[in-house]
Amino acid sequence: GTLDEIEEIWEIVKNLVRRVLKDWREPDQSIWEFRTISRHFVFSKVMSWVAIDRASKIASLIQKENYANVWQGAADEIKDDIIVNGWKEEIQCFSQAYDNLDYDSSVLLMQTYGFIEANDERYIKTVKAIKDNLLHEGLMFRYKSADDFGEPTSAFTICTFWLIEALYVIGEEREAKSIFDELIKNVNHVGLMSEDLDFLTKRRLGNFPQAYSHLALIKTAALFAEEKTLSQFIRA
Repeated sequence: GTLDEIEEIWEIVKNLVRRVLKDWREPDQSIWEFRTISRHFVFSKVMSWVAIDRASKIASLIQKENYANVWQGAADEIKDDIIVNGWKEEIQCFSQAYDNLDYDSSVLLMQTYGFIEANDERYIKTVKAIKDNLLHEGLMFRYKSADDFGEPTSAFTICTFWLIEALYVIGEEREAKSIFDELIKNVNHVGLMSEDLDFLTKRRLGNFPQAYSHLALIKTAALFAEEKTLSQFIRA
């Protein structure tokens, strides 16, 4: 049974890789699913890298070294492309897309997915630049550039969690914790969170309750919980 399952998963992996290798150089609509905008979005390219990088690791795991090597080479090519076209000296930050200088909170996830190390100078600068430009009234914009509906006017809950984790991993734990403490006040009377929040009134907007706001809350809380357990352990 297990061998059959491995074969089946292996076929799926090969098909996914084939698709990503065919498509990764094309523009797309980004993680935010823009309706009328098509660009080379940095985070979309990062996710293409993730797919090929993980596929290479899977190939290695099941002793298909030839595939593992070829795919690792392809992943490296995507990574180089992102570094060359995505990092912008002018803003000291990875930008939203290859052809613009806009800030986008999705690039905070580069570290989460293992694309870049938390101590990489470019990542540290990116986190700070995005915080300076997208954090407003303790909450995060997804991006400020105009989209299909004009300029965004509300905060996207999950992006604030992304910022908290990014600040935490670059060593700004205290700042991360204070943003976290403020953010979690925005739950309703039974502790549920929405997809968006109004910056000023903190009114809950968008999908409610929103599953991925809660998943992000759990993941971020776990960061602080680990730190606390460790410090208690050290004190003991």
